[in-house]
Amino acid sequence: MTTPVFAAMGARAVRDGLASKEFSAREIATASLERVSALNGEVHAYLETTEALALVAAARLDAAVASGTLDEIGPLAGVPVAFKDNMNLLGTHTTCSSKMLENYVSPYTATCVERTIAAGGIVLGKLNMDEFAFGSSTETSAFGPTKNPWDLSRVPGGSSGGSAAAVAAGMATITLGSDTGGSIRQPGSFCGTVAVKPTYGVVSRYGVVAFGSSLDQVGPFTRSVEDAAFIMNAIAGHDARDCTSQVNEVDFTANLGEGVRGMRIGVVPTFMEAPGLTAEVKAKVEESIEHLRQMGAEIVEVELPNAQAAMSAYYVLGPCEAFSNMARFDSVRYGYRAEGCKDLNSQYAASREAGFGPETRRRIMLGSYLLSAGVYDAYYYPAQQVRTLITEDYVRAYEQVDCIIAPVSPRTAFKFGEVSDPTEMYLSDMFTVSINIAGNGGLSMPVGLGADTGLPVGVQLISPAFKDENMLRVAAALETVYGPAPVAPDFAAGKAGE
Repeated sequence: MTTPVFAAMGARAVRDGLASKEFSAREIATASLERVSALNGEVHAYLETTEALALVAAARLDAAVASGTLDEIGPLAGVPVAFKDNMNLLGTHTTCSSKMLENYVSPYTATCVERTIAAGGIVLGKLNMDEFAFGSSTETSAFGPTKNPWDLSRVPGGSSGGSAAAVAAGMATITLGSDTGGSIRQPGSFCGTVAVKPTYGVVSRYGVVAFGSSLDQVGPFTRSVEDAAFIMNAIAGHDARDCTSQVNEVDFTANLGEGVRGMRIGVVPTFMEAPGLTAEVKAKVEESIEHLRQMGAEIVEVELPNAQAAMSAYYVLGPCEAFSNMARFDSVRYGYRAEGCKDLNSQYAASREAGFGPETRRRIMLGSYLLSAGVYDAYYYPAQQVRTLITEDYVRAYEQVDCIIAPVSPRTAFKFGEVSDPTEMYLSDMFTVSINIAGNGGLSMPVGLGADTGLPVGVQLISPAFKDENMLRVAAALETVYGPAPVAPDFAAGKAGE
């Protein structure tokens, strides 16, 4: 009998099989860890596996099955999960894919991680990322890039590339990533997964290493909209340790079957005509719009007149906040420390130069410049004004529509080394950054393969603030057309070591 590929199963199927004693939680844990061990050499999604923690979780679940109390466990009972390596988990390394934190061991657990495990998740490990989340391809990781399971010569996107690739390769059912300007949605699109960036404040950021504190938000990668709703139910809600987190009483699964009839779906003409948007991506977005129209949605054109300034504002606000957040890595309390320095200043300089990679140093320097005397008033303050204008644009748009549909990325996954200019790399997020600036929810929904490259294409669904159930409802409707996201063909059951 062939062992099921548990990490390629949906959360409902895993839980039902566990409840019916078709398999045990220990079998889920051991088989999933064996699959990660067999495949990670090809994909390099995992930086660390957590065998001991997985077996502890499995023992808890098997005891619940034996005592008839499995229903008391949360919606993720038995589900193989993993976390981006900027999320603290007690006793594991939290490196942010940087030499600076290569030997750092977490003394506590992030709230989003804690809640995922409490809901029954079997944690498999920590996942690769762009260093400190600075990047759009996972090429800036100090420990080597992650590869896209759909084509190993191509990037998985970033900065949460390891999280997206693990789900796409069937090496986890659900993973968590973080999104500052598109770092969940863009890799979700590149790797063909459902990828959710909730409204800012829906999920606690406590225990997640900060990039841009006013922009960061934690969210899941899954292969189905239902699984995304399950994990959102587990991790959303107020956390007293994060003053920006909000009370959440929404059941994200409640309206998934309602369809879109009667909903008003917005389309932004300037997004659809943006320079650099490839024909195959545009065609898939237009196809999705037509499907929604046929299912009874009203398609409404809306304007976001200040959206074209979002990239400029983001690459002022992001580096400024990153500069502030990176100041804590001073080589004194923790992190890489250069040896043989004569004084404290030379130790700071040598340690940060060697501990940080080129992209991290670039963003620190840019943030330092933008916050310097004489420059702050010319850039930072106007960027905050633009932020207000963009937020107001979205508020006005949502007076007309319930959800907006747009591209995620202007193109499908590119090859390693193909995009070497930093400015061109930053344009990977041209359709996503305005959502972080405004704080709205956004998700990437896979809608098949591009006609030219044969690679996954995602469409972006954007909801009003704290109405994330709207975008999940629309995504569920589209999923009736396109189906749940498949495991990448070369990593499907029966292949790649199975």
